[in-house]
Amino acid sequence: MIDFSIYVPFLGLLIFGNIENLILASQGVVVGADSKKLAILSILAVSCWLIIGTFATSFAIKYADAIEFIGGLAIVILGVQSMLKATHIIN
Repeated sequence: MIDFSIYVPFLGLLIFGNIENLILASQGVVVGADSKKLAILSILAVSCWLIIGTFATSFAIKYADAIEFIGGLAIVILGVQSMLKATHIIN
């Protein structure tokens, strides 16, 4: 049986990271990116993070607070950037 309790410190980052991935994908569609290429790159990125998360969690758990902060900050910055680009405030 898999012990999922080791992933609890990263739960917020997992949830909001996936939401941010959807935001970035929709931003790519809005700017006219090729949806097939965007889908392939998105699947590759998610697969890489799945592999890294699966095999590196026991090592990264020591740095969970820093990883959570940096990931959360990146999600906020990319989300704000996406919203500003969608409203044409920035190019």
